[in-house]
Amino acid sequence: MTSDPGGRRLLGLDFADLTLPDVLAAFRARPAEAPFGYVVTPNADHLVRLARNPALGPLYDGAWMRLLDSRVVARLAGLFGLQAPAVVPGSDLTAALLASLPKDEPVAVLGLAPAALERLAASTGLRRIAHHNPPMGFEHDPAAFEAAVRFLEETPARYTFLAVGSPRQERVAQAAAARGRARGIGLCIGASLLFLTGEERRAPGPVQRAGMEWAWRLMQDPKRLARRYLVDSPAIIALLRREARLNRGG
Repeated sequence: MTSDPGGRRLLGLDFADLTLPDVLAAFRARPAEAPFGYVVTPNADHLVRLARNPALGPLYDGAWMRLLDSRVVARLAGLFGLQAPAVVPGSDLTAALLASLPKDEPVAVLGLAPAALERLAASTGLRRIAHHNPPMGFEHDPAAFEAAVRFLEETPARYTFLAVGSPRQERVAQAAAARGRARGIGLCIGASLLFLTGEERRAPGPVQRAGMEWAWRLMQDPKRLARRYLVDSPAIIALLRREARLNRGG
């Protein structure tokens, strides 16, 4: 389900067609005690993975809101004659939301090492951050996975930032939503917090607006990201081409 009545469908997902200010307004309008709803921000990598593994579909279908994270996907969609939703990068959303909160607002963070959490508190000024950093491979350990879900259920925060990578964060969020005990909004935002802690440098604004943030990140960490950006993600072109052809009835 999605909060946006006028969304756009692209590559099998119903995206909210909202600007960043509209998304923040939707967050503020949602009652703090509303049942847990989570936000996903698919990029090209996520969309390719989803196409290759449709079993991941319920993780995205179960989200309260889906936001397109990729300017590249939006521009490619336009080239193929497809209507893309507004782009709201997860990193922009994370930074804007944290900056808008009162310093005594309780928030929760799933993921991040303790030292990184200290830097996050220092950079944002937030004084009430609940934190749980699950161990590596927690998604394969029922007890560790349960502990992550219970953290979401037992922490009284209106906003929870899930920063344990995709699709792990979406799996935790979906489990919490399905059980119905948690409250508030969970944001599946991957590495977005690392830009605020200084552990990763985000591309300059002009590079972002040019749709070349992926190249900047690749240069920062080629060993980890080469396969994602040079091997896996380019498959998004074929996916968009196929969708455009199907839309034309070809």
